[in-house]
Amino acid sequence: MNFKKICVLGLGYTGLPTATTFATHGLRVVGVDINPKIISTLQNGGIHIHEPGLSTLVQEAMRSGNLTVCAAPEPADAFIIEVPTPFYHDERGVHEGKPYRRADMRAVVSATEAIVPHLRKGNLVVLESTSPPRTTVDLLIPILERSGLKAGADFFLAYTPERVLPGNILRELVDNDRVIGGIDHASSQAGRDLFAIFVRGEIVLTDATTAEMVKLMENTYRDINVAAANEFSRLAERFGVDVWEAISLANRHPRVKILRPGPGVGGHCVSVDPWFFVEAAPDLASLIHTARMVNDSQPTFVLESIRKAAGPLAGKRIAVLGLAFKEDVDDLRESPAVEITRMLAEQGAQVKAYEPFKPDAQYDAFATVPSLESALEAAEVLVILAGHTVFKALDPQQVARQTPARLVMDTRNVCDPAVWKAAGFRVVRLGDGKKKL
Repeated sequence: MNFKKICVLGLGYTGLPTATTFATHGLRVVGVDINPKIISTLQNGGIHIHEPGLSTLVQEAMRSGNLTVCAAPEPADAFIIEVPTPFYHDERGVHEGKPYRRADMRAVVSATEAIVPHLRKGNLVVLESTSPPRTTVDLLIPILERSGLKAGADFFLAYTPERVLPGNILRELVDNDRVIGGIDHASSQAGRDLFAIFVRGEIVLTDATTAEMVKLMENTYRDINVAAANEFSRLAERFGVDVWEAISLANRHPRVKILRPGPGVGGHCVSVDPWFFVEAAPDLASLIHTARMVNDSQPTFVLESIRKAAGPLAGKRIAVLGLAFKEDVDDLRESPAVEITRMLAEQGAQVKAYEPFKPDAQYDAFATVPSLESALEAAEVLVILAGHTVFKALDPQQVARQTPARLVMDTRNVCDPAVWKAAGFRVVRLGDGKKKL
């Protein structure tokens, strides 16, 4: 197929990079978002997300005229749906005493309905939002066929999983292999023709439901492996073992690669996608559900670890370093760091939280500050919840001059305990049952 104009619905962490990449490869791209602040920011030369290199590319695409942004879709050769699919708690469905978390598909439904008035014969519609299996077939087809056109006969329809890492999106968008699943072979081929415009990785064709399941499997696999690491950290506490030493030694086995424990799992993918399997087949997804329970409860384990190290939390002045769900990104969605900070405040701690990649973030439950110095001032305890490079590079001697705190709770293993001890700090690492320092 020959694509000249495409419409990307949703200008978030993957939608905006996708729209920009197509625009920089010569296509006319209409970027659509229902958030007026996002539209205004982009039209005024700004950018609403932190991603290395993206701001420059967006400005170039806007100046060239290839990328325009607006609040509603327009007629195009192809439509790509990149809207969020969060979960919500459903008290009606209970599995082992726990409420289900179900996929919230309202944004996908709304975006699909917005395409209907503009759908023409020969168009391609691609869903990229992470979705439960059979979403493309069972949800999108009936909506799109309200146009009077038949899926497969009159227009092409496909699903392709987003599989990029925040902080490295622009490279992975181009270089990673791309899976495209159509409702029929012609739709798969049409999807391949579209993404071949910029994808350098291998483009592999399958059916839509398989492609949907591939995305969920990838993130569920990671979630289960993180759950194992987090559970190992709890066992290490119980048995008086340094989990970091144990993992390092276990990983010397040629077929073992244990991941790092941490404060929990966050972001819009790994912490969300496994629930779609639990929702769709609760009788078969017992391992997946258990891994979710482990990772969702990790913030409580961290809170108890802080309490053991610091004593009663009521009135304690605590500096929280990092609110993002992973290192060197500004993504706070489903972040366990935010949950832990909220729980500290609920315990009566006087919290000052500093997130260098989103210093203007605001929460009702706790105070945020725009600088590291503001967080450190008068703190009694430092809690590191994100492994940002800036925190790894901290000079403990300088930190010691900026704060009266001498206890550091390191949930990301970013501090060298010996170096910080020399500066007068006691470092408590998550899962260090030996309590050497």
